[in-house]
Amino acid sequence: MAKPIQVKLVRSPIGRPEKHRKILQALGLTRLHRPVSLYGSPQVLGALKKVIHLVKIEEQ
Repeated sequence: MAKPIQVKLVRSPIGRPEKHRKILQALGLTRLHRPVSLYGSPQVLGALKKVIHLVKIEEQ
């Protein structure tokens, strides 16, 4: 089973490509510094890898 992780948006998506903004929205990251709990499945980790420069990831 995938481990739960906590993801927080730490940089603004303003001025970023549309693809990055759609990935953040799909992950539920809509506001800065608001944590979201996700499971570390391969699909989620792949999406996070594309926007790693905008988020902070912590294992729970």
